[in-house]
Amino acid sequence: MHAPERAIPAPAGAREESLRFLLQTAADSGVSMIATRPDGDGERWLGQAWPFPSPFQVSVCTVPVGDGVDRVEARARRSLERLGLPRGDALLISNAADLAGTEGRALWDRLLALKDRGLYRRIGFCATVEDGPALLARRFQPDVVQLKCNVLDQRAQHSGVLSELASLDVAIHASSVFADGWLFMSGEALPPEMHRHAPTLSRIRRRLAEARVDPMQATLAYALGLPEVSAVVASVASAAELRAVVAAAHAPTPALDWAALQLEPATAAGAGSLRGRISSAA
Repeated sequence: MHAPERAIPAPAGAREESLRFLLQTAADSGVSMIATRPDGDGERWLGQAWPFPSPFQVSVCTVPVGDGVDRVEARARRSLERLGLPRGDALLISNAADLAGTEGRALWDRLLALKDRGLYRRIGFCATVEDGPALLARRFQPDVVQLKCNVLDQRAQHSGVLSELASLDVAIHASSVFADGWLFMSGEALPPEMHRHAPTLSRIRRRLAEARVDPMQATLAYALGLPEVSAVVASVASAAELRAVVAAAHAPTPALDWAALQLEPATAAGAGSLRGRISSAA
């Protein structure tokens, strides 16, 4: 996932060249999927910078359903125009709560119609553990669920959500794999709501240092090692960041006690214990 908001400000020409270099680096590195968001100009910038022929499958997110399902459908079509693509790989409802609302069924029917017309090959939704993704999957039968899951928050694995989604033949894309970068921050840099976790994060960083494992390597190894997960989504702002991610992803899988690296115990009974604490994509 391209994160232009984190890129170093640059004139338009330099920005476009930087994005072309990022995409070419991704193609050369074997990255096969680009996840996009409908906010800002990110889609348009990507549409102007694809390598030709493009080797990527593109995942598109919807706008919120608050303005109506007509707006969602129109914007999903517009996303393809901005990206310069005749069709996309996946169209994902950006917030699973939209499916749980009064317009949930009508919204899903619109996505089904776009899929039937061949504009998107697969449809699904983005979710957290709190959204009850397995229950929603049983109701709507998506092709894809993008689920927030990382080494600090292992609830999706230990509560059985991943295995249940896999049993429904749903492709799982793991997002928020870097958990807002908390494992990379010192205690003083943590946001106020995370201060109580500073000692635990310090202990986890010490465990990794003793094992001579880089935090980025650990976070990616955990997500890539989940057998139910078919894709890992990581945001990058530059080719340099992408090269670092790819190098960490290709490093040998470390022999770590993954359960000992959780921020809090994750069990089926306590699956909601981190509500709202590890939810941002990073």
